Amino acid sequence: MVDQPPPTTSLQPQLSLLNSLTTPPPARTHHINLTVSIEPPKIQIAVMSSGETGLPEGWEVRRSNTKNLPYYFHAQTKDSRWEPPAGTDSETLKNYMASHHSSKGVVPAPFAPTEGKIRCAHLLVKHRDSRRPASWREPKITRSQEEARDLIEGYQAQIRAYEEGAGDNASSLSELATTESDCSSARKGGDLGFFGKGDMQKEFELAAFALKKGEVSGIVETASGIHLIQRLE
Repeated sequence: MVDQPPPTTSLQPQLSLLNSLTTPPPARTHHINLTVSIEPPKIQIAVMSSGETGLPEGWEVRRSNTKNLPYYFHAQTKDSRWEPPAGTDSETLKNYMASHHSSKGVVPAPFAPTEGKIRCAHLLVKHRDSRRPASWREPKITRSQEEARDLIEGYQAQIRAYEEGAGDNASSLSELATTESDCSSARKGGDLGFFGKGDMQKEFELAAFALKKGEVSGIVETASGIHLIQRLE
């Protein structure tokens, strides 16, 4: 008897079944429409009334990002300037700036001094013959040189009383500079930062470099006006 080979069995159905069990189904793609609305940041500017600032109608006080100092801006005309416009109530503006835009005295230096440099604060009173007879307090300064000297002598007396710890009207130089100085450094208590020889007017430089730390100068006159200087560092 001759052995017959077993009947041939097709494996295709089994393979198809195996593939259907082991092959993952095709991935399904889901499309989701997502809209995100991002609003730009809003910059808020506090606008004070002219009665609070003493400025003419339409003018307001803003702060420069580059110099970190206040300036005057007219929203309709887009005019901007460092000195207040004509028609400003100087006394009201002075009180407003002292309350909202001054550092309330001299602050510590943000960096170490460079060799050969000193740090000073000053109080400046301008007059009509000054090199630039205008300031953050007054758009046009009309006082005479003699009147400016009278003012600075009064401030000098207040500073001396402060140093001696006597008198009801005593004030430090930085306190007086904040409200009375005709220099934009008033916002920082008169602080001019560090400077070296050749950076300032000659009369100012000579007086400043002759001071000891903490000492206040006598009256110093330059083309800018009349000064009192205090050596800080």
